[in-house]
Amino acid sequence: MSIPQKGGKKIESFEQLVSFFEAGCKPKSQWLIGTEHEKFGFNRITHQPLPYEGECSIKSLLEGLRNSFNWQPIFEGENLIGLAKNGANISLEPGGQIELSGAPLHTLHETEVELNQHIREIAQIGHSIQAEFLAIGAAPEWTHEQMPILPKARYKLMTEYMKKVGRFGVNMMYRTSTVQVNLDYSSETDMVQKFRVALALQPVATALFANSPYFEGKQTGYMSNRSRFWQDLDSSRTGMLPFVFDEGFGFELWTNYALDVPMYFVIQNGDFLDARGLSFRSFMQGKLPILPNQLPMDSDWANHLTTIFPEVRIKKFMEMRGADMGSYNHVLALSAFWVGLIYDQTALDAAWDLVKGFDEETRENLRIQASKHGLKGAHNDIRILDLAREALKISEAGLNSRRQAAKGINHIDESQYLSPLKEALQNGLSQAEVLTKMGEEKWKGNLSSIYDYCRIGTDVDT
Repeated sequence: MSIPQKGGKKIESFEQLVSFFEAGCKPKSQWLIGTEHEKFGFNRITHQPLPYEGECSIKSLLEGLRNSFNWQPIFEGENLIGLAKNGANISLEPGGQIELSGAPLHTLHETEVELNQHIREIAQIGHSIQAEFLAIGAAPEWTHEQMPILPKARYKLMTEYMKKVGRFGVNMMYRTSTVQVNLDYSSETDMVQKFRVALALQPVATALFANSPYFEGKQTGYMSNRSRFWQDLDSSRTGMLPFVFDEGFGFELWTNYALDVPMYFVIQNGDFLDARGLSFRSFMQGKLPILPNQLPMDSDWANHLTTIFPEVRIKKFMEMRGADMGSYNHVLALSAFWVGLIYDQTALDAAWDLVKGFDEETRENLRIQASKHGLKGAHNDIRILDLAREALKISEAGLNSRRQAAKGINHIDESQYLSPLKEALQNGLSQAEVLTKMGEEKWKGNLSSIYDYCRIGTDVDT
């Protein structure tokens, strides 16, 4: 979850909003990789989610990281709700999911070092408070009533709003977790091509990284319950965005889309003012009922953009948002998959050739099929498994091109991070399908073993 922004210049024109995205354009030499992932903390004795306060709690984890590893605290009022250090931050999702938003880094090898350090740190503090961490796309057993309530005003506003739009918004907020990668673009044209490829191939990512076949103790018939939930919540700010494929799409059309997404809040002097359902366009005209005659600041626009949740999102970079949280190796694989596809022009062109014939119906049905059937999903004559195999070949070629372009730099082959995806395609089994088999054949429907099987961090030598 993004850290709230504040300050900046007063916004007085549509062009200023567009320029926010234009400012994200960077030459290829400055493109970076930012990996984010979420995981559930739980009590190792009771297997219950961590409460916010107490000896074995989220707050104790944050305090331990702050005190032992020099993370800087982030407060909302008097409540510790996050940490920051060296361009990275640790924040809390609505159900207490602990998120690492990694620093922007140059290579996937640096991403691995960062992730390894983070896992070691949470393992050490977790051991001291009897907490462990669950790397999975949706809580396999916990009910909504068991999830912690966090002292974050943003989530209180969002929770009440989500109950009124769609069926699964609260499920998504409190009981799912994801991994995503944030990548750069060089120009509007480059952004458009990357956006279209990323949206069209997001169902492939969903299938490859599917890891949430259980919910409330039952096998649901979906390989990714997380993806399933995203398909039926606030449609004004989610989905596959068909207009991205329209002729003329660019920063201006994206800006108009973002303006039409209803607001959640405005932050004033650290307080979250209730703006649910109000219009940012009215804010631009000084007609926001809660702040009459007041114009938005740059930070208001940046904060509003964090309340838009499509399968791919742009701010001053592009976010790939379609994957379930998975194992340590799958966190690295997600970044590798997308870096290979869109950070090499030859690979990007090949990826576009793979999907450019898809229409809106095809893209949406592949999304639905990926959530339900994973790699075994299909629409008409398009099999997700075949599509994934082609996409992975293109990604690997793109990563190899990055290595060759590095020339004299000690640049170990980044394609090694695709290994768990190659294994999944060879076996035809995602993490979710493996979990399903384990549940049926070994656990006999008793999910108590899933907390050991899907834990992350406790096996790291601290």
